[in-house]
Amino acid sequence: MDSTQGSSAVPRFAAEFGRWREARGLSRAALARLMGYHRSYISKVASGTEHASQEFAAAADDALDAGGALRRAWQLQEQENLRGRHRDPRPQRQDATPPPDWDPAPLPSPPATRGLVVAHDDATLRYENGIYEATMRRRLVNNGTTPITRYHIRISVDRYPGDPQRSNELYRNDPLTWREINLRAWHGEGRRQPMTWTVQHDRDAFKEVWLQFSDDRLRFPLYPGQSTWIEYVYTVRDYKWGHWFQRAVRLPTERMSVTLDLPSEMGPSVWGLHTSMAAESMPFENAIRERADGDRMLYSWSTENPPLHARYRLEWHLRNGSLEGSHEKTARSVTDTMSALGIVQDGDPGLRRAARPLTLPDDAEVARRIVSELASAARRVAGAHTFGKGLGVAAPQIGIDRAAAIVLPPDGEDPLVLFNPQVIESGAERDQQFEGCLSFFDVRCRVPRALTIHVRHTDIDGHDRITIFENGMARLVAHEIDHLSGILCKDHMTPGEEPLPIEQYRGTGSGWSYRATG
Repeated sequence: MDSTQGSSAVPRFAAEFGRWREARGLSRAALARLMGYHRSYISKVASGTEHASQEFAAAADDALDAGGALRRAWQLQEQENLRGRHRDPRPQRQDATPPPDWDPAPLPSPPATRGLVVAHDDATLRYENGIYEATMRRRLVNNGTTPITRYHIRISVDRYPGDPQRSNELYRNDPLTWREINLRAWHGEGRRQPMTWTVQHDRDAFKEVWLQFSDDRLRFPLYPGQSTWIEYVYTVRDYKWGHWFQRAVRLPTERMSVTLDLPSEMGPSVWGLHTSMAAESMPFENAIRERADGDRMLYSWSTENPPLHARYRLEWHLRNGSLEGSHEKTARSVTDTMSALGIVQDGDPGLRRAARPLTLPDDAEVARRIVSELASAARRVAGAHTFGKGLGVAAPQIGIDRAAAIVLPPDGEDPLVLFNPQVIESGAERDQQFEGCLSFFDVRCRVPRALTIHVRHTDIDGHDRITIFENGMARLVAHEIDHLSGILCKDHMTPGEEPLPIEQYRGTGSGWSYRATG
């Protein structure tokens, strides 16, 4: 067990470097081999006696999958050093007026969070031979006044998010078992001491346990002022694990990092969303970093000081096949495919809520992040299906409750981005055409729509614009505007008419055809 020590004398980069090395469980010698540097140089940088180069910082960031944290720490340290070189080094009398560029004394730090604090929450999810293995490492700090003797963890799975009936059926017929999970836990750096655990909840799709700060012979409570690493590992078969990995902030946390380790032959595509007590789902504020490592693809992401109760969710799609093992070899339906691509499916209440408008230009950065996620979703979907009539995605379809949508015209022109769109006028001429919806892509719905619509929308700078759309673009845009109002295309069908199963639809890959009916 390690006592918490102040690190004010250790340079910023060296402190960050040491934390990430500990998070990955690597000795200095092992890290030196991984980075291609001499061990003595690694030791000097770690102790702060040697100033790291920018190239070293980049190599360390890649080797430790730090998601850019080490690069940022190096840049911040350089900025601090530069400011320090411009300070006046001459001593002054206590009553002297400091020069204009003299930095004032730092304000006192706010009091430390009381109780148990997670200094670093690091998670790695690796897929191999039909099994997901999750490795969870946390550095715990006891800022309270009493010893801590146990730590609560939760293992939860959901193969079909958004379809609870199907998920419940799967786990009822084939529940998670303790043997399958094979939970193992350790205390201290380098898995020094095994930990025992006791069950709190044992359910078909999740388990909750208390990791005990003890084994069969010893007790090692975490006393006030002390810190330690704990690590636990568990496995789940791929047919029980959906294509997502969620991290929840349940204790005050200073740093969170996560890595996905997937076979490159599967062509993975990864994206992320987060929710908090103050906001609905939004794209990550910083990008997920991607790196090839032999026949593996590593996706790393990290954040500092995440808010309590926030949830960070990485999702992925596999362009070149499925990770499903021998227990699930049947072909997936088109609905399952769209769900795997990150599209919210019919039945999710989010599809029936009116999306919240964006306040532009104040929400400009939020809007840009949403557009980035919409474009990413459109690329994933376009890679799985041919869209001869064009393609649209609305923010609620990717779990974001904001009034934004993207439309890809069928002629290959630049994507159309719409913020807060509203149809303010419709032409008299109408026709009926079959429409597909990514949220229930197993059917097509014959829908009457106006051939011309006038749409008021807002640009990124907050200016209102009115755009006229005709024919195919009018239909595509109207479809997406409906989504932002909680309306689905099947709501417009003629009474008594039923959606057409995709097996019977003959228009896949072809463009629109028009014949006005008045």
